[in-house]
Amino acid sequence: MSVVIQPLITEKTARIQAAENKYAFVVSKSATKPQIRQEIERLYPEVKVAKVNTMIMPKKPKGRFTRGGYIDGHSPTWKKAVVTLKSGEINLYEEI
Repeated sequence: MSVVIQPLITEKTARIQAAENKYAFVVSKSATKPQIRQEIERLYPEVKVAKVNTMIMPKKPKGRFTRGGYIDGHSPTWKKAVVTLKSGEINLYEEI
């Protein structure tokens, strides 16, 4: 299984990409910072990673009303990595 699952593209991450040269990714929950650094440098050979910050995003309660009543549940927990680059730039939109 790959360490990096997908790039995280939101309004906030687009803002920090432009201003601070930081990129966010959804990563495996068991991934460590050195593994994330190696995987990013392998996927994007033109960049050098300066720093990796990780955070585990908690589950959030979700619910909906149906004909049979209220159904409750929660979203899954996931891990986010914010990667700061020394040099280079990642084109996240080339696969789209």
